Amino acid sequence: MHSAKDRATPLLPQLMAIKLPPGWFYAGLIVVLSAWILHSFLQAMLAACVTAIASWPLYTRFACRLPRRIGRTAKSLIFTLVMTVFVLAPLMYAFGALLTEAHALLLEIAAADQKGIMAPEWLESAPLIGPSLAARWQRDLASPGALLTWAQRTDASALLTWAQSLGQFTMRHVFIIGFTILLLYFLYQHGESLSEGFRRVLRGRIGERADAYIDLATRAVRASVNSMLVVALFDGFASGVAYAAAGVPHAAVWAAITGLLALVPFLGYVAVGALTLQLAMTMTTTPPVLTFALGSVVLFCGDKVVRPLVAREGVRLRFVWILMGCLGGFEALGLVGLVIGPVVLTLARELWEQRVRDLATAKCADSRQRIPTQRRRFADDSAGVGP
Repeated sequence: MHSAKDRATPLLPQLMAIKLPPGWFYAGLIVVLSAWILHSFLQAMLAACVTAIASWPLYTRFACRLPRRIGRTAKSLIFTLVMTVFVLAPLMYAFGALLTEAHALLLEIAAADQKGIMAPEWLESAPLIGPSLAARWQRDLASPGALLTWAQRTDASALLTWAQSLGQFTMRHVFIIGFTILLLYFLYQHGESLSEGFRRVLRGRIGERADAYIDLATRAVRASVNSMLVVALFDGFASGVAYAAAGVPHAAVWAAITGLLALVPFLGYVAVGALTLQLAMTMTTTPPVLTFALGSVVLFCGDKVVRPLVAREGVRLRFVWILMGCLGGFEALGLVGLVIGPVVLTLARELWEQRVRDLATAKCADSRQRIPTQRRRFADDSAGVGP
């Protein structure tokens, strides 16, 4: 008998004999270098592609209604500006309103600190930890200037590091937004030729199934984007009704902030938490706990009910997979990952089901081939048996 070493020895010359054509080597090298050069622009490219795919039906209608004397370049530029305003203006309003409310809250806290910030009446009646929290509040914040003294003891280097990180984060996303707008203009201008070339390449690699995969990915992208917009509208309207019913000051402003931040799963809770904190610190007649509960119920319904209902037709995933795709994509790719994550999982599911169908078809075909063979053998055996 031969040892494992003897059996493995002939494989070495075979592996060394494998040679790739020079064209494949240079093509792979160019692809790797291109990916390395453009890796910093990945989020911008993905965001531009998602926006172009989701808004392409609107762009075609918009371009058809413009006069023919307006060229494709002007049409692409105008629609890019429209999409930029449509996407960025609400988000800038939400963050601006949130900063305005935060600044007003800080001014109220600073004014209250001069006289001593008294514990809210509802805090002591809170179950379990209410009395202990009220006692600690009375000890640390009730005396005049207590909050200012605590702030002066804060490490200045830690604040500087935090401010530096915030500045880097802001500049990074301004860079991404700028290149996203530029790439979006390019995609509107050359989208048809790029789409046709992409389909042709995929057909050459994976066959006629390429069109089905591309159509599925397109539907999934549009369903994910539509679900984000519908959830934002639902959360904004429903939270506005809830805040107005609870007697929240500036209910419409806080509803707009909640709805716009709810574009990102679980980010709407930031707005609800900020509103609850403001109500608790300003000691208004509106119960903060009730406001937090109502806002949380609205966001829960938006994420757990509305989003899967809107996205399931295009994404065709259960809620848990949609949620994991959104959160995993957001962690890996940022905001654009909220769309890319479910789309990738949708394609993975389709590939898995296609593989299962292919195996089942092959098994059925093999069974059909075996049955005639077995019948012929049985007939031959029967004919060969004499009386």
